[in-house]
Amino acid sequence: MSSSSTRSLATNVFDTGNYSTSLLRVESATVASCNSTSSTPLPPPKPLLIGMPSDDAGGEFPVLILLHGYVLLNSFYSQLILHVASHGFIVIAPQLYNVAGPDATAEITSAAAITNWLSEGLGHFLPPHVRPNLSKLALAGHSRGGKAAFALALKKGATTLKYSALIGVDPVDGMDKGKQTPPPVLTYIPHSFDLGMPVMVIGSGLGEIKKNPLFPPCAPKGVNHKDFFNECRTPACHFVVKDYGHLDMLDDDTKGIRGKATYCLCKNGKSREPMRRSIGGIIVAFMKAYLDGDITDLMAIRKEQETAPAEFETVEFLE
Repeated sequence: MSSSSTRSLATNVFDTGNYSTSLLRVESATVASCNSTSSTPLPPPKPLLIGMPSDDAGGEFPVLILLHGYVLLNSFYSQLILHVASHGFIVIAPQLYNVAGPDATAEITSAAAITNWLSEGLGHFLPPHVRPNLSKLALAGHSRGGKAAFALALKKGATTLKYSALIGVDPVDGMDKGKQTPPPVLTYIPHSFDLGMPVMVIGSGLGEIKKNPLFPPCAPKGVNHKDFFNECRTPACHFVVKDYGHLDMLDDDTKGIRGKATYCLCKNGKSREPMRRSIGGIIVAFMKAYLDGDITDLMAIRKEQETAPAEFETVEFLE
């Protein structure tokens, strides 16, 4: 493969894909039950934001479940969701909770319930021409959502569907080594995760740095992406985005008090778009490799790292 063709392939996943997209909000069972009838489709256990291809041509598309970070809104990931969906994927982003304490057990249970709902419920809420392929199901999570995703992949929640790939987006397992939030995921035993699926761990170069003295770093040493990747087995890959922070993959405009706080709590890069496009691109390349069997883009990024909008300070593969 020539350098020019490699660059073209790798750059493509960092741009908007060939599918036009749409976002769909689906209310949870609690809200929907107020107006339900015998003909109402089974609502999900939690509210969902679904990004999907919307072309009239339609087709069958792999599915990605994306779990949000601590006390964040699923809507804050809209631009990332649409980026991934534009490359031919259905992205399911649940709102697992609005307020939560340190224990993540409830959100792990909720994520399992949403997974179990997909077979019976998801198709009823999609356009007729958009069909989910649940035999190609990936699981991803950001921050504490990354911890929940790993916990679910490690069977800390019962699911009827099998995940085919796992992605941790700057995952965090507590405040520090020895201060993990329950249930702890990291064991600090190298390659101890028996996941039975390919894994990608993404880190932020500024995640370990405090924004100000009043708050701890958002991705502290001892419980962050480095520790998660250290416990992965083959096949696994690790990307660290240099000069960007723990929340820089969120939408440019995150509204409300929570949205404004995302610019205040963590060390940030200059803008969010390069980080978001870089993460969106490597997620697409990883899922194309391990859900569709096309490794071209993932290997192109591995070889030509400078094609990403943001610079990677780490690119490593366990094979």
